Amino acid sequence: MAMVCLTDFEEYAKEHLSKATWDYYAAGADECCTRDDNLLAYKRIRLRPRILRDVSLSDTRTTVQGTEISFPVGIAPAAFHCLAWHEGEMATARATEAVNTCYITSTYSTCSVEEIAAAAPNGYRWFQLYVYRDRKLSESIIHRVEALGYKALVLTVDVPYTGKRRNDIRNQFKLPPHLKVKNFDGVFQEATGPAGEEYGVPANTLDPSISWKDVYWLQSLTRLPIIIKGILTKEDAELAVEHGVQGIIVSNHGGRQLDGGPATIDALSEIVDTVQGRIEVYLDGGVRTGSDVLKAVALGAKCVFIGRPAVWGLAYKGEEGLKEVLHILNDEFRLSMALSGCRNVAEINRNLIQFSKL
Repeated sequence: MAMVCLTDFEEYAKEHLSKATWDYYAAGADECCTRDDNLLAYKRIRLRPRILRDVSLSDTRTTVQGTEISFPVGIAPAAFHCLAWHEGEMATARATEAVNTCYITSTYSTCSVEEIAAAAPNGYRWFQLYVYRDRKLSESIIHRVEALGYKALVLTVDVPYTGKRRNDIRNQFKLPPHLKVKNFDGVFQEATGPAGEEYGVPANTLDPSISWKDVYWLQSLTRLPIIIKGILTKEDAELAVEHGVQGIIVSNHGGRQLDGGPATIDALSEIVDTVQGRIEVYLDGGVRTGSDVLKAVALGAKCVFIGRPAVWGLAYKGEEGLKEVLHILNDEFRLSMALSGCRNVAEINRNLIQFSKL
């Protein structure tokens, strides 16, 4: 079967993954309104294409934090890639290295940060961090990734507690016995307390007291740029800039945390307007086509990140499957750019968006 668009990979994954695994990746919080709106919001946005602009040559390259990538799409941090493909995050690392884009590895990886770095020694990687009640856990992983050449820390800020994902509760989702959260191998062996296990670690491991002062704490531990993932309002965007972070990922965690918040593409404009170029703004959630990428970049995102589609690519054919997903998105993005009169990423701006329809 020819894989023509990202939905083809989604259908393949749904057919071939176990129900519990599919449900885990597909889950949104509560009624999944926000999860679904992430996608629907793109369909409400209309483009204003310009014509007769000589689009015989096109260039999709851009930079994130000063590093060049082949096009403005990276891999968002998603847990447990080994559930989708036996090589897990090592396959993800090799695919993103081959395509030359950014891979944000998850704290909740089923391969260790060392294994990921060894699998793709020249890959451009950031590390997604949670803050734990036991701060020493967070500290030690920061030092590990810094030594391994990861180039930024992505602090996820929208999970003081885990959202209510109904199917995971119904399925009593647990990692299969042969998989574990590799970065903490051995740390939690004896630690599963009375509250039981949640997504591969003991329940109540995450620190719900995390606050803006912890950004300063992180800055005291590392010289890596800090990017905050999970901002949806201009107020928090302003606070992020004031606290000296280097980037923001506009994200609602794929609609898996608070249900009823905005679609990320709808939240993007107010954040870009507030930041005014002082730091880079990225986005994840709902990106499924090259035209979605174009719309996000036009509204001010420096780069977008894909989560579920990366997992579908892995489920299809591991490293090769993910490369195919990225190539399709890049081809669609290049075509959408050309059809709207843009020869390079610098020419993409808000004039491309028809605001009367928003």
